[in-house]
Amino acid sequence: MRMNCFVHMSDFGRRSATPSPVNQMMAQFAADFRDGTDVNLGVGYINERTIPVKKIQESLTALLSEPERFRLPFNYGGPAGTENLTSAIRSYLCSGSFGLSSAVLDKKQLIVGPSGATSLLDSIAQILPRGIVITSDPMYYIYCETLSRRGFEVVAVPEDANGIRLDLLESKLLSLKTRVSEIQFFYVVTVNNPSCTILANERRYELLRLVTALSHMQRRVIPLIFDRAYEDLIHDPRTPAPLSMLPYDDLGVVHEIGTLSKVLAPALRIGYLAAAPSPFLNALVQRTSDMGFSAPVITQELAAVLMERHLDEQLRAVNAGYREKGRAVKKMIEVELGHVLSHLEGGRAGFYYYATFSDVETGPISPFFAYCTRTTGDHRIDGAPLHRRVIYIPGEYCVHPTGDLVKPGKRQLRISYGFEELDQVAAGIAVLREAAKYAVANPCG
Repeated sequence: MRMNCFVHMSDFGRRSATPSPVNQMMAQFAADFRDGTDVNLGVGYINERTIPVKKIQESLTALLSEPERFRLPFNYGGPAGTENLTSAIRSYLCSGSFGLSSAVLDKKQLIVGPSGATSLLDSIAQILPRGIVITSDPMYYIYCETLSRRGFEVVAVPEDANGIRLDLLESKLLSLKTRVSEIQFFYVVTVNNPSCTILANERRYELLRLVTALSHMQRRVIPLIFDRAYEDLIHDPRTPAPLSMLPYDDLGVVHEIGTLSKVLAPALRIGYLAAAPSPFLNALVQRTSDMGFSAPVITQELAAVLMERHLDEQLRAVNAGYREKGRAVKKMIEVELGHVLSHLEGGRAGFYYYATFSDVETGPISPFFAYCTRTTGDHRIDGAPLHRRVIYIPGEYCVHPTGDLVKPGKRQLRISYGFEELDQVAAGIAVLREAAKYAVANPCG
């Protein structure tokens, strides 16, 4: 007799059994995606041409020819990261324009996550008690959705052109009253995903001062997590170099997370964290051990060689490419959509534009979305085999569902120009123009 029952799961398991809206949307689109016809402006993948395949091949050969230095590259490693990789990361951080020196980093601990920067963020959510997380709005929807499923309460603070607004942050902290004791950490993406707004250096100082003061009031260290995922891709030469806050952190609140995914190759799965030594970092290292002993040693050592020999050249090439591509895409957006947009953010870093329409809604039940995905119900729009489908990230997924930006979020979308070639991006933006025209003519779908 067949039992009509299910595996008992935790609260997190039950919440995870239903795919997140973005997960579901992308899975449906990818199921019958037509290369060369359909256009994916949604995913944050990097373009294959930016991955230095030949340099990766050369570096792999080099490390395998030096067994005395790169010991046991196909075996298990230590959970904090290989010495070669952590040394290469330290050298990079000290040689860049981050305001870091060997003297500062010698007092900090640098660890490597089990599988990219995301794994470090997941470990943070596992180790810290459930409570309140402060972040910016629009928010990094993937991690914030994960935090919600983990049982955290996300409080999102609107940003301006310089990043998270400190005046609104202070207001929200005051409104929490005694619940301020429930704040577990602050999470700020320094080049925001989805908007690509760059967190100004002065705003970083202000955040550090605020979180330090709050930590003193609470008599505990409240981690301030700076996610630097896109900071290496600041390609606007007029933008001041972003500064690390580690040299100015006397209490040990600053935790800076970086990644090699955007500038070398996502498949290397290298994410790292730098902060003052603490039991919290010890717990993150133990979490890495629990998840599989270490990040794969071969990819760590390969990343070390790539950083030592090719990173400077790779950074220049990648940023030059994104700078030119970003300018071209901005012109496309202005020509095709300028007449229906009220605001456009991005283009100085990373590979996203975040657009706000004057009147057109962009959510998954909107006429605009139906036109882009060819699900209007009108065969003339949906049925022709050569009609392109276009996927993007709707703004309502990017803003907090009970935050201050719910209404404008319904008229926003993120456009990624990192993955598709320019001709495909142009074709996709042309479909967005058609979809806006269709939405205006069919406000009820």
